[in-house]
Amino acid sequence: MYEYFCALIVGIVEGLTEYIPVSSTGHLILVGHMLGFTGTLADVFDVFIQFGAILSVLLVYKEKFVNMVKRRNWFRTKGASCLNIAVAMFPACLVGLLCHGLIKTYLFGPLTVIIGLILGGLFMIFAEKMRKAFLIEDVDEITTAKALQMGLFQCLSLWPGFSRSGSTIAGGLLLGISRKAAADFSFIMAVPLMFLACSYDLLKVASDLSMDDFGVLALGFVTSFVVAYISILWFLKFLNRSTLSGFAYYRFLVAAVSYAYFFL
Repeated sequence: MYEYFCALIVGIVEGLTEYIPVSSTGHLILVGHMLGFTGTLADVFDVFIQFGAILSVLLVYKEKFVNMVKRRNWFRTKGASCLNIAVAMFPACLVGLLCHGLIKTYLFGPLTVIIGLILGGLFMIFAEKMRKAFLIEDVDEITTAKALQMGLFQCLSLWPGFSRSGSTIAGGLLLGISRKAAADFSFIMAVPLMFLACSYDLLKVASDLSMDDFGVLALGFVTSFVVAYISILWFLKFLNRSTLSGFAYYRFLVAAVSYAYFFL
């Protein structure tokens, strides 16, 4: 029963944090260690429940995805087209593929997550203070060049604790892209990127699963999907009236509490 309790808690954490700029990976690592939910099943679980979060984005942006896959829109040089998404994904995919072993071996621990939370928070505050006037207000105005630049910023999120959405939205601000447009592009871009990354990780460990694990995985998947869907809708409304700074201060608080819990 304890595994089901952990599945519920971790599923909620994944859904809440996957798309807001606080680092879902960092939170999953910290919460997993706090609950003692570690080992093979936990590793598979952390990957599997991200598919629930992916499904929530498909539901929120279903019209965007339908238009994106229409053949006439594949190579559009503006907006969330297949071309721009592929260009934006390329830097993180390349770096992630080349450094996957190093990242998993050396960066998936409480201390490195704490460092990532702090650095990511500082980056978001910097971006808010140094941001340009918004030259791009809507996701359909994002050019291929801007998509590539956002993809380069996304590479920062390969450090657990930095946050994919935090990196790309803050990077978007420095490029003159509005918070809402950057968030829309970040979320849409995350779907194929997360699907590839999760599928790669899942294939490596799927042989360690048994039928007894299905109930735990299903509970986490459904929980992650529902909570992520609500979280995305809330966050998009939040960005219309607020900045990223509040999330940065939250990250500092989580880092301080986590350091005290693990190292003091």
